Amino acid sequence: MSRILLGPINRVEGDLDISLDMQGQEVKAAQVNSTLYRGFEQILVGKPALDALVYTPRICGICSVSQSYASALALADALQLQAPRNGELCRNLMLANESVTDLFTHFYLFFMPDFARSHYAQASWYPAIAQRFQAVKGEAAKEALKARAEFLHLMGLLGGKWPHTLSLQPGGSSKPVKPQERLKLLSLLQNFRQFLEKHTFAAPLETLNSLETPEQLEAWRRSADWQQGDLRRFLHLSDALNLQQLGRATDHFLSYGNFPLQGQKYFPAGSWQPGVGVQPLDPEQITEDVTSAWMAADQARHPFEGQTQPVVEKDGAYSWCKAPRLQGQVMETGALARALVKGHPLLTRLVETWGGCVYTRILARLLEIAALVPEMERWAKALRPDEPFCNHQELPDQAQGVGMLEAARGSLGHWIRLEKGRISHYQIIAPTTWNFSPRDAQGQPGALEQALAGTRLEEGGGDSVVVQHILRSFDPCMVCTVH
Repeated sequence: MSRILLGPINRVEGDLDISLDMQGQEVKAAQVNSTLYRGFEQILVGKPALDALVYTPRICGICSVSQSYASALALADALQLQAPRNGELCRNLMLANESVTDLFTHFYLFFMPDFARSHYAQASWYPAIAQRFQAVKGEAAKEALKARAEFLHLMGLLGGKWPHTLSLQPGGSSKPVKPQERLKLLSLLQNFRQFLEKHTFAAPLETLNSLETPEQLEAWRRSADWQQGDLRRFLHLSDALNLQQLGRATDHFLSYGNFPLQGQKYFPAGSWQPGVGVQPLDPEQITEDVTSAWMAADQARHPFEGQTQPVVEKDGAYSWCKAPRLQGQVMETGALARALVKGHPLLTRLVETWGGCVYTRILARLLEIAALVPEMERWAKALRPDEPFCNHQELPDQAQGVGMLEAARGSLGHWIRLEKGRISHYQIIAPTTWNFSPRDAQGQPGALEQALAGTRLEEGGGDSVVVQHILRSFDPCMVCTVH
């Protein structure tokens, strides 16, 4: 038995180290180390309740709206405050703008450049892929960065700035949308749709959204050359490199649900597993285990009772990340989980065959982009500039609340307790906390640790591109992981 240490790993937000125990060329076990402790949960204690809306977006610069929105929902729950329809529409548009941007950026700048590495130089497809996706120099990066920047102009119209907007409030959005701004929103969405339909999919978004079976996906793929659109390029690489057999993890999936509008969510909440299907979500069954974390020894607790007390040395600990569990079960979260809980027929069939793997995770992200942009167009058209955007209410003397939503990378929850208008307790579980968790008291490895086990590496293995494909298929955001 030998050990390989990987890190610091680039092209992730924050710091990440991975330890691989090897038997020959096969990974027998993995330990994932979130190396950065943040302390936001302690920073917030004692602050005025609404200050959470200022502090929590600073958790991350690329998903600050997600953090802000979760905090606003937690405060709204504590205040028993409902946003008007316009407020819900604006919050959904802002969150979708950030989430789609993250999914889009991950594909073009974080995931696909690994296929342009010299490791694959002898493959027949390599010259075309390198020209398209090589880091910094590839034509896709230049096109995608321009499209990304223009798409994020939505955030200026809806929230005033990005990141760290302050417009998201417990009662809705503090920035009303004027009639001319609504027209500009629709124009920006149309421009982004055109980029997707020309470069990413080489097809109308509605065509992608109509695919319901693997046979239909394959027929669409073969209806044009493999270089017609970046989705076809990804599908070609998936077959060439057997990405369907790479990085399978728990096959237990979790979604908190997302994009509420008048009591209904576009993505419903729930869990999914093969042979069982969709199950309702009971948030009371969520706990965090600190057995392998550099946190004071304690039993697994629900976030309303959880503590974040760092310790410098602890036997058996190897990460700052806690181990969240649902009914004691390791869960995977992200775009694939959202699709399964929503009942996406194509992705459900594929997961029943291949499980949660590199192929299904990336395909789910791309299909979510195709589905959300038309939904954003409908939300923008539904805005009524002459109606209220935000409701207000006085803070109670004592209250508690939870804000649960889906960030681009998966399930994000904020739990808050208030005493005399100030925060007395605050706990956060981010998507990467779920996916990159360490072992719990039962010895269960986290989702990425399970996905890496059994992987065969090339000779040497220290810079294995296979490991990169697997960990990037989760799109980690390490600065969100530990608070």
